[in-house]
Amino acid sequence: MARIIGGIAASHTPTIGFAFDKNKRDDPVWAPIFENFAPLAAWLADKRPDVIVAIYNDHITSFFFDHYSAFALGVGAQWPVADEGGGARDLPPIDGHPGLAAHIGKSLMTEEFDMSFFQGKTLDHGCFSPLSMLCPHEPEWPVKLVPLQMGVLQLPMPSARRFYKLGQALRRAIESYPEDLKVAILATGGLSHQVHGERAGFNNVEWDQRFLDLFERDPEQLAEMTIAEYAELGGYEGAEVVMWLTMRGALSANVVCKHRSYYLPSMAGISTAIYEGEEGAANAAIVERHRQRMAVQLAGAEKLEGTYPFSIEVAVRAFRINEYLHKLVEPAHREAFVRDPEASFEAAGLSDEERDMLRQRDWRGLLHYGVIFFMLEKLGAVVGVSNLHIYAAMRGETLEAFQRTRNAPGALYSVAGKTAGKLEWDGAEKGNAE
Repeated sequence: MARIIGGIAASHTPTIGFAFDKNKRDDPVWAPIFENFAPLAAWLADKRPDVIVAIYNDHITSFFFDHYSAFALGVGAQWPVADEGGGARDLPPIDGHPGLAAHIGKSLMTEEFDMSFFQGKTLDHGCFSPLSMLCPHEPEWPVKLVPLQMGVLQLPMPSARRFYKLGQALRRAIESYPEDLKVAILATGGLSHQVHGERAGFNNVEWDQRFLDLFERDPEQLAEMTIAEYAELGGYEGAEVVMWLTMRGALSANVVCKHRSYYLPSMAGISTAIYEGEEGAANAAIVERHRQRMAVQLAGAEKLEGTYPFSIEVAVRAFRINEYLHKLVEPAHREAFVRDPEASFEAAGLSDEERDMLRQRDWRGLLHYGVIFFMLEKLGAVVGVSNLHIYAAMRGETLEAFQRTRNAPGALYSVAGKTAGKLEWDGAEKGNAE
């Protein structure tokens, strides 16, 4: 089963990426950054983890306030570098580990952490600023990444205690994954800094050192602090350092600090650290009980004939075609599909199988492939096929046979407000249920 080999911590200020990209290792101002990251890179090269779980916060790059979550787990297959306004850094994308991510997500939800899940997004300097220092990456990265994005930029945000508890649950999630994997936990962010308002430029070196002491020896004290106390001591944006508590919670109660450094070149205190737990392998009986608990909510669902739960695994496998159909809510994409479907399929990079199912309006085939029903509903609205035609097709029945099972047998409807009226007249000719 998977095991956590240790935790590493690194600030994620964009100056780290700047120093790397501009090759400032011989510049006396920036050289300490390279020196402080070198032990982390050496530790990773020696331990050779299969996966890094990166705890970070996005800087309103890929996550905006139209939907802002407290805890968002990346479950996708690959993570490219984000363009933060001046063009993306010249780094290759890093592969994800959808299997481990899906298991972590299920485990955390079992423990009543209300997670959100994402894929198809880019990652900004919150991840790639430290990563570029930690691993060689030409032509590709030697490790896979599961990103865990924390919503720390909009209030209310979770408490320090909640971040710590999430780490404890994260440990149970990783140790209950059945595949033999070595996992390192990377905590990013901080240390003291404030980047807005008249207090911009605030630092507190004494607090930074005190935080590092408590992080190693007394994380419970850090978990009891309020966000306001973190902001007072370390600056408002420096309060993001509570994310480190998730990494600390994922380690054993007693840890050994293998490396610790601190440098303040500009706006933020930059720290790096390595922690290894003192405990041995996880208790197999406890792990098995956790797996059984994870299985409770869906126990018996496999017996529901003709029922296909939409899981993270399905969402990852069928992301491309679901994304294509979801974009039908956008007028330009919808018009391109209606005008020239083949060109639209090509632009989206759909597979031959996906294209053929769309051409044939193979509703049941699309569902079995992994398209969620609510994307079928949108496709039906665009091509003038009613929901009832789709329901009938999924059951392998004619529309007339399906309607005889309804209390309102004559009604045809769809989600499309402007085209719904047409369905009463020509929808029956456009479905393939008959």
